[in-house]
Amino acid sequence: MRKHINQIMTSLFLISGFIAVAQDKDDKDEKIGTEVVNVVKPYTPTISDAFKVKETPSIDDDETTTKKSVSYNIYSVPVASTFKPAKGRAAGVKKKAREKLYDSYAAIGLGNFASGVLDFYTSRALNRDETLDISLNHHSTQGGIEDVRLDDKFFDTKVDLSYKKKGRDLKWGGDVGYQNQIYNWYGIYDNTFDQATINSIDEKQTYHSAYLSGNASLEDSFFKKADFTYRRTWDAFSSGENRAFLKPTFEFPIAGELINTNFVLDYVGGSFDNNFAGTGDINYGNLLIGVNPSLVILRDDLTVNLGAAIYYGMDLEGSDGDVFIYPRVTASYRLVDEYVIAYAGIEGDLIQNSYFDFVQDNQFVSPTLLIAPTDQQYDGYVGLKGKFLPNVGYNIRGNYRAENNKPLFKLNRSIIPGVATQEFQKTSTFQVVYDDVTTFSAFGEINVDVNRNFKLGIKGEYFTYSTDTEDEAWNLPELKFSLFGDYQIDEHWFAGANIFYVGERLDSFVTPDDGTFTLPTIQTITLDGFFDVNLHAGYRFNDKLSVFAKVNNLANQDYQRWATYQVQQLQAMAGLVYKFDFGN
Repeated sequence: MRKHINQIMTSLFLISGFIAVAQDKDDKDEKIGTEVVNVVKPYTPTISDAFKVKETPSIDDDETTTKKSVSYNIYSVPVASTFKPAKGRAAGVKKKAREKLYDSYAAIGLGNFASGVLDFYTSRALNRDETLDISLNHHSTQGGIEDVRLDDKFFDTKVDLSYKKKGRDLKWGGDVGYQNQIYNWYGIYDNTFDQATINSIDEKQTYHSAYLSGNASLEDSFFKKADFTYRRTWDAFSSGENRAFLKPTFEFPIAGELINTNFVLDYVGGSFDNNFAGTGDINYGNLLIGVNPSLVILRDDLTVNLGAAIYYGMDLEGSDGDVFIYPRVTASYRLVDEYVIAYAGIEGDLIQNSYFDFVQDNQFVSPTLLIAPTDQQYDGYVGLKGKFLPNVGYNIRGNYRAENNKPLFKLNRSIIPGVATQEFQKTSTFQVVYDDVTTFSAFGEINVDVNRNFKLGIKGEYFTYSTDTEDEAWNLPELKFSLFGDYQIDEHWFAGANIFYVGERLDSFVTPDDGTFTLPTIQTITLDGFFDVNLHAGYRFNDKLSVFAKVNNLANQDYQRWATYQVQQLQAMAGLVYKFDFGN
């Protein structure tokens, strides 16, 4: 009841408000009388139902039309055409056929002076990671030099086996070999010997050498690599020498830089049954222990190698030792890209000499040598290298070297056959003398790649020497010059040349000892400089078989390489080379 009363009162209040507003507006025109409003029923509001639109409205069409099908017909008419397109073909670059590589080859050659050469090489892949290489080299001649009164033939044969194994991080290998050399001391300075005396001389000398070496390298380790060699040398006069060399290399990081360090252990020892006078034997033993640290600095165009070498050298026979320190500093700077590169350095070393090395330089030494190391105090040099043109390279350099105890080959004083007790005393043989020598040299070299088939090179070097106790730098030339060229004429023909010049050399000749105790006559002799022109040519039938011919000493000179030892004059040889895959 109270609710209805409130609704009625609210309605009356609103109506009276409306009437009052309306009255105020219309009073201006007319007067409105009083009306009575009777409320019959109270207001009751309701909510109408919501109208929901259907998603798919219904279609209430009176008619539904059907879509008609339409068909299309094309009437093709042939049209004659005279256009004929050319068949396309891909353009290609003509490439030279790739040369097949073979794992083996054999070469044989024969020439005048009853000379012969034989070379054989094969590389066998045992599996994916292992290889075995075998090589055989032979060179011999039966002699025949004009006016030589003794046997001048020689024989040189060498065989080598090499094994290599590659692992993921470790690579290692080993080598073993043997060399046999036969030479004759055919040089005689005094031609007054009669034929009977000449016939009594046994001028033959035989050298033997066997070696065993090994090497190993390791990735991602401070230990980088190591090399080891042992060599045994002996001859027909009971001379014997042992040489052992070990060189491990390590790499240490220090202050953000890598220091490469080589350690060296080098031993040589041996004996000769006689000294040259025949009054006793000779024994020697030298041990070098060294370390060589170095630091490489790379800064843009500048490369600097800072290093040093420190040795302790021991004379095992004399129970004496000393410390040697050498600089090893080199630098290079690119002034104009690869066209002008300046370089300089100062380096020193303690060089181990051996009987084997002396024989390879001069096969006519007597088996009575003094063996001692050479103290190369420093070798300073400065130079320029680079390219004049993209296919023309050059290198010029000046050197100044100071060496203590440098070995020099010098003639022995021979002893007449009736007095001599050893065969090597009767002919011209060479001793080794040591002296302190300073050397200045100037070097120049030019290499030209005319094209991919023609290469040419020229180089020369001039020397001046200063000795301490010896009168001259025996058998060292003042000038060396060489020219070489290789020309691949076409697919089959090839040719080449090697021309070299060696300048004058000096030696000392002492009159033979005749056992009468007369004072000897000593004179300095001059060995003339000489040119040696060597040419070779060949024809390649296919990638397997080729033939060659070569001529040495084309100028037919009878020059002396060593005092009293003339060389063979014009030497001609021809032969063939065959390449193949071993086992195929």
